[in-house]
Amino acid sequence: MGETNTDAASAEQLAQRYRSLVEHTPDAICVHEAGTVVFANPAMVRLLGAETPDDLLGQPITRFVHPESIPAMLDRIAQLTAEGAASPPTEMDLVRFDGRTVPVQTVSVLTAWQDALAYQVVVHDLTAQRAAEASARRAEAHFTTVVSQLEEGVLVVDPRGRVESINPAGRRILGIDDATPVIGHVIDELPLALLDRNGQPMSTARHPMAHTLATGEAVTQFIFGVERTDGQQVWLSCNCRLLNPDTPHSSGVSSFADITEFRASRRQLEYQATHDALTGLANRSLILSQLAAALADEDGSLVTTVLFIDLDGFKAINDTLGHAIGDTVLQIVAQRLQRALRAEDLVGRLGGDEFLVLLSGHPDRADLPGLIERLRTTMAEPIIARGHRLEVSASIGITELGPHEHRTPEAVLHDADLAMYRDKPSGHRELGLGQNRRSNNTHAS
Repeated sequence: MGETNTDAASAEQLAQRYRSLVEHTPDAICVHEAGTVVFANPAMVRLLGAETPDDLLGQPITRFVHPESIPAMLDRIAQLTAEGAASPPTEMDLVRFDGRTVPVQTVSVLTAWQDALAYQVVVHDLTAQRAAEASARRAEAHFTTVVSQLEEGVLVVDPRGRVESINPAGRRILGIDDATPVIGHVIDELPLALLDRNGQPMSTARHPMAHTLATGEAVTQFIFGVERTDGQQVWLSCNCRLLNPDTPHSSGVSSFADITEFRASRRQLEYQATHDALTGLANRSLILSQLAAALADEDGSLVTTVLFIDLDGFKAINDTLGHAIGDTVLQIVAQRLQRALRAEDLVGRLGGDEFLVLLSGHPDRADLPGLIERLRTTMAEPIIARGHRLEVSASIGITELGPHEHRTPEAVLHDADLAMYRDKPSGHRELGLGQNRRSNNTHAS
């Protein structure tokens, strides 16, 4: 008898704990028997917008199920034939007292209820989850819309290097039409060729996306070129970073802008800043900069000889025929100087009718008189400028650079200038190659 009382007490305690759990669980729980609600916990009351459990008890369960969800619900519970059998978690819609629809996930269990079998239903409210999903979809749609409208190209690549997405600007910049498949292809399979900063072929392993995917490190303002199938060569500045830095094996995203025009403009500005506008030769700044670099070279192999060239009688041409003809003469002289020199030699215009030539490498000293004579002959050829037949000659000053040269560019220029003045028609024209370079390193031609 004592054991029976103990068993009854234990059963009652277990039942009490179960009722307490059901009463306080955040999930809604109800029981319906023969299609009628016979129990509802407080969470179920709140979910359906009722005031008390009595508002639900005795009501047909179908009253609180959306009409479109009723057939599937009845089919699921009809398949529960053994006590303890449960339906799989299923999403459906319930209808509150105020008529609003509530998205839920339910699990029905066939269970004993007051000496009969009934269906106990656990209901999880999906309202917050659905709202979050809808918000995520809106954000994704917004993101997709924004990315599709960007002027910058955006390319997403998975950890294996395969393209996951590309926006319209990306296709346009890379010259890939809409009919060409891109998604799922590695960059090597795209109809384009990559170039490095110097215009040389570049493998995809050197593209910053490969580095970002391998290390997780972001790369910014990487400059590279692309040869498109239409023959155009475009230059891009790109940034690469992981799409989700906190996620292992994240995809990478690359944004890139077409800087072809900017690059061309910058190169044009750099050219204009270092070249003479009239003749296209190196200007005073560039030629002296190159001379300074040669003097700083311990090897002494960059430049070995400096020529200072001045046109004789050029002022008279300007004064009598005008600056327009004088400019034409300077342009023709510049062209002749370039043709008479080697490609590795540099000729620049210091200003007016003064030119400076830097002879590269180690020319044979025996060849220097021949070069000077060739320059004189070339310069002495008649010039036809706007109907005028003109003859100009040039005075040439020579200074050679020795190893471990200690002169400044200005000092070298001064020495060559002095040598050029000694070469003027009132002076002599013999090459003083036998003089000691260590004295002043200067010779007149």
